[in-house]
Amino acid sequence: MAIPTLHLGLIGAGRIGCMHAENLARRIPSARLLLVADIDKEAAAKCAERNDIPEAVGDYSVVLNHPDIRAIVICSATHTHAMIVEAAAAAGKHILCEKPLALSLAEIDRALAAVTRAGVKMQVGFNRRFDANSQRVRQAVAQGEIGQPQRLHIISRDPSPPPLEYLKTSGGIFLDMTIHDFDLARFLIGSEVVEVYSAGEALGHPDMAALGDLDTVVTLLRFANGVIGTIDNSREAVYGYDQRVEAFGSGGVISTGNQYPNNAVLSTAQGVRRDLPLHFFLERYADSYLAEMKAFVAAVLGDSPVPVTGEDGRMATALALAARRSLEANRSVGV
Repeated sequence: MAIPTLHLGLIGAGRIGCMHAENLARRIPSARLLLVADIDKEAAAKCAERNDIPEAVGDYSVVLNHPDIRAIVICSATHTHAMIVEAAAAAGKHILCEKPLALSLAEIDRALAAVTRAGVKMQVGFNRRFDANSQRVRQAVAQGEIGQPQRLHIISRDPSPPPLEYLKTSGGIFLDMTIHDFDLARFLIGSEVVEVYSAGEALGHPDMAALGDLDTVVTLLRFANGVIGTIDNSREAVYGYDQRVEAFGSGGVISTGNQYPNNAVLSTAQGVRRDLPLHFFLERYADSYLAEMKAFVAAVLGDSPVPVTGEDGRMATALALAARRSLEANRSVGV
């Protein structure tokens, strides 16, 4: 019996796009990537060649109009996401879109309305939900293993900041970086955030300050169920990608640490040390990106709900915008 196969198109051949292309082409037997598009046609061609994709183009409308493509993976520049979501929905294509869906709630609402009208599926690329560590923390909270949850602490620090050209269109640290942590917080606690307070500075990068962006932020979250959360972000942790979580409750605590390229510990007369953590998100979250894409393909082929919805994408953006308002006003902001 033949295995059902989902034919997909990819829009955006940057780091994330090429990683998704490799997963679809080499690691998901039920998926076949037919076409990759990027405004930089050379980048699209290189991605296609590396992953045996039949065709590469510079115009994403070719992907939307391809009669054999049922689903689109959107990895283009942030400011194009909502526009392409609307166009893909109108073309009757199922959608996986990278975060954020847009830089404003009005844009997101128009995109979600288009998805609803078309009756297509849309999944948002919050891959950290699919990480084994995140799944285990969620299980402990949901099954009462730590009693009544009371505190959540997320540490998320990048090893180095992105290029300034990227930052100019990223929407700022809350919409570009912390948005992953906002979604993870909602997922782990299983409750909505009703209030946020943020503080931040550009402590090591005056060029970021000139753009109105930050390299260091802390955000306090108050959940509807009473849990208090904190998110600690930095754009530059010199020792590598720092990803840790702690959920504390009346009956215990569960925590996750960084992941390393090996488990070796070197002990000498001078000290005890180990190698640095995995360097960045493509290495640290490789398995979760694959699991995320497998879940999307399975949802489309099986006509089942996607695990991360457009509404999840909207809520994370609402939290990011509230955090930015809090920072500007120097006060807590209701969500």
